[in-house]
Amino acid sequence: MIRPYQMCTVTVMDTSDPDISFDEMGVSNYVPYFEKEVRPRWFPNAEGENRLRKIVDKIKISEKDKEYDSIIGLSGGVDSSYLALKVKELGLRPLVVHVDAGWNSELAVKNIESIIKYCNFDLYTHVMNWEDMKQLQLAYLRSGVANQDVPQDHAFFAAMYHFAVKNKIKHVINGGNFATEGIFPQSWHHAAMDAKSLKAIFKRFGNGKLKEYKTISFFQYYFWYPFVLGMKVMRPLNYMPYNRAIAMEELQKKTVWRPYGRKHCESVFTKFFQNYYLIERFGFDKRKPHLSSMILSGQITREEALSELQQPLYDKQALIEDKIYIRKKLGLSEGQFEKLLAADRHYCSEFRSNLWKYQIMKSMQKKTEGWLGRTISNYS
Repeated sequence: MIRPYQMCTVTVMDTSDPDISFDEMGVSNYVPYFEKEVRPRWFPNAEGENRLRKIVDKIKISEKDKEYDSIIGLSGGVDSSYLALKVKELGLRPLVVHVDAGWNSELAVKNIESIIKYCNFDLYTHVMNWEDMKQLQLAYLRSGVANQDVPQDHAFFAAMYHFAVKNKIKHVINGGNFATEGIFPQSWHHAAMDAKSLKAIFKRFGNGKLKEYKTISFFQYYFWYPFVLGMKVMRPLNYMPYNRAIAMEELQKKTVWRPYGRKHCESVFTKFFQNYYLIERFGFDKRKPHLSSMILSGQITREEALSELQQPLYDKQALIEDKIYIRKKLGLSEGQFEKLLAADRHYCSEFRSNLWKYQIMKSMQKKTEGWLGRTISNYS
C-alpha cells in the first residue's frame, strides 16, 4: 500500500523517509527527537564556551611537549574550513589531514590551500590508490545501494584515525555538528564506518582485491582507539553558535575561500551522488534533513527552507559535464554508466554488517547514561 504524501508542519521532512511519523498536528517525530536527544548535547551559548575552553585547556596541558596537540580533517567544505579557523583562534596546534580520494573539485583544492595559508597549519595529504577507489566505487554502483559515498567517507575517517594512532596523536577534532546535521533519517542509508558492510558489498559486486585501501573495524573505532589508546574526539562546533551563512561570510572575509553552492559539493562525485543519484534512484533529497536541522537550530525559517527546496538540484549543463567527467574517470562508456545508474536497487540490510553491534552498544550507552543521570563523553 502506497503511503499518502505528508510533510512535517514544523520542519520540511516528509514521507520520503519511510520511518517518519506524525502527531495529530502534523508534527513529525524529528521535532521531539531534536528536543529530547539533540538539544541536551548542544551548547551554542556561554555554557558551551566554558565547556570548550576547559576541554582545550586540558588538551594544551596534556600535549604541551608534542609537536601537534591534535589532528583535524580538512575537506575544503564549509564545516571543516570554519572549524580550522576556530581551532586556530583557540590556540591549538593541530596537524591537518586531507584525504584525496580522486574526486576533489578545483575549488576544493584552492579552498584547502587558502585555509592552510591563513591558519599557518601543517598539512598532510593522503592520496588514495586510485585503482582501489575506482574498483570500490564501481562495486557500489553495481550494488545499487543508497549510500554511494561510503568508499570516500570510510577512506577519509579510516586514514585520519590510523594516521593519528601511528603518530600518537590522541585528540581528534571533528567538524560534525548538530546545527546543520542534528537530524538525519536512518532509513536512507547505512553507516559509512561499517567496514564489514563495505567488504561484503565489494566481495559480491567488486572485481579483484583492494591493494592499499585500509578500513577501520568496529572494535578499533568504538573500543580499542577510545578506551585502550585513549583517543578522544572533540566537536567544537557543538559548543558555539554555529550558523552556516555567518560561517561562510567569515571564511570569505578572512581568506580567499569561496562557497560551493551546496553542502558537500567540494567533491565532484558527492555532488553528483547527493544532487542526482539519491533523488532519481530513491527519492531522497538530502537538502530536507539539512534544512530541517537548520530550522530546529534557529538558523532559517520553514518558509525559507521551502523556498530553497523549490530551487533545482542541478544545473542542466553542469549535470551533463559531471556525468561525462565521472564516467570517463571510472573508465566507462556512456551506455555502461547509464546501465549502472539503472542497476537493481539493493539495501544494506541484505549484506553482512555491524549494525546489530552498534545497536547493542547504543542501547547500553543510553541505559548507562540513564543510571548516571548524565551524558557519557570522552570529555567532561
